[in-house]
Amino acid sequence: MSDVLLELAKKIKNMCPEKDFIPLHEPMFIGNEKKYVADCIETGWVSSVGKYVDKFERLLAEFTGVKRAVAVVNGTAALHIALKIVGVQPNDEVLIPSLTFVATGNAVVYCGAIPHFVDVSKTTLGIDPFKLEDYLKDIAVVKNNVCVNKQTGKIIRAIVPMHTFGHPVDLDSLLEICERWNIIMVEDAAESLGSYYKGIHTGNFGKASAMSFNGNKIITTGGGGAILTNDGKLADYAKHLTTTAKLPHRWKYEHDEIGYNYRMPNINAALGCAQLEQLEDLIEKKRQLVNKYEQLIEGYDGIKLFKEPKFAKSNYWLQILIFDEKIYNIDEVLETLNNYNVMSRPVWKPLHLLNPFQNCPKADLSVTEQLQYQIVNVPSSPYLGEDADG
Repeated sequence: MSDVLLELAKKIKNMCPEKDFIPLHEPMFIGNEKKYVADCIETGWVSSVGKYVDKFERLLAEFTGVKRAVAVVNGTAALHIALKIVGVQPNDEVLIPSLTFVATGNAVVYCGAIPHFVDVSKTTLGIDPFKLEDYLKDIAVVKNNVCVNKQTGKIIRAIVPMHTFGHPVDLDSLLEICERWNIIMVEDAAESLGSYYKGIHTGNFGKASAMSFNGNKIITTGGGGAILTNDGKLADYAKHLTTTAKLPHRWKYEHDEIGYNYRMPNINAALGCAQLEQLEDLIEKKRQLVNKYEQLIEGYDGIKLFKEPKFAKSNYWLQILIFDEKIYNIDEVLETLNNYNVMSRPVWKPLHLLNPFQNCPKADLSVTEQLQYQIVNVPSSPYLGEDADG
C-alpha cells in the first residue's frame, strides 16, 4: 500500500505546488484584519473592554441566530462557563463522547464534575443517540426530576454533544433523550461555526453552547471562544463570571462569588470582526475543497471521504479521510503523508485511554476505538478550495 499512499500524498501536494509544506489548516487574512487591529493599537483599547468586543458578540449572535454571545479567551473557557451556568455541580456526571479533544473532558473536571464517556456514530462521528438510549436504560433512573446513575449513585446532570470536525450530530434524537431523562444539553460547537442542523445553526439547541476561535478554526481571533445561549439571564451570568464576578461600580472592587478572568481582549475581537466579514466565503471555499478531495481519492479502494449527514450542512472545518484498517495501517498513512510535507493528523486519542480519565465511567466504546485507527485529517485550509485562477 506504500505506493498508493505516496501517490495520494503527491496528489494532495499538487493542490498547492508552490508550497514546500502544506499545513493542516491556515487562517486567511485578506480583509480588514490589519485595519481593525491597528485601530486598537492606535486608540489604546487592546484589553478586555472595547468596541470590537461588543461588535464581535453582536455579529456572532446575528450570524448564528442565537439571542446572546459572550466572547471569552478560548473554547475551553467557553465550555467551562457554559457547564457552570447551566448548573453542573461538583460530583455530577456529565455525558461526553470519548472521541473528542481533551478540552471537553477538562472543562467537565474544572467544574468538579466527572466525565462519563459514551460512544459515537459512524454516520455523524458524534454521540450515537440510539446506543445512548439503550445504555441509559441499563444504568440510569429518573428520581426526583434528576437522572441518577444506579451504579454510582451520582446525578447525570448534563450531556455535551460535540459537532466533530464541524459535522452536526443527530440533535433531535439527543434532545428527546434529554427530555426523557431530565438531562441538560450543552453543545460543544467549538468546531462548527457555519454548520447547520435542519436549517438551524449549531449552538441553538443546547441550554448553552461553546465555540472556539483558535488559530486553526474556520475563523480565528488568535485565541478565543464564545458562550452562546438563547437565555438572556444565562448570558448575563456568563458575562459576570467571566469578568471575575465583579459587581458594577465606577471604582470599587466588589466581587460576589468566585469568578474567572476569561474575557476576550478587544484586540482579539477586532481580528474576529474582520474574519466574520469573510465567513460565508471561507465556508464556500471549504465546501469546494470537498469536491476536490472526492475527485482526488476516486478509484482508491479502502479510502472514503467523510460527508455531511443528510440532515446537516457542514462547514467542513477539517477534511476527513476514512481508511479501511484491514487494508491500511494508520501510522503508515500518517508517516507517508507527513514525510511528503503534507501535514496530516489522526483523530484524537480517545479520552478514556488517557491517564487523567482512565477511572471515569464509560459505556461500550467499540465504534470510538475502531475510528481511532481509521480517521485521518488532511490539509483543509480554505485557499485549497479555490479554483486555479483564484
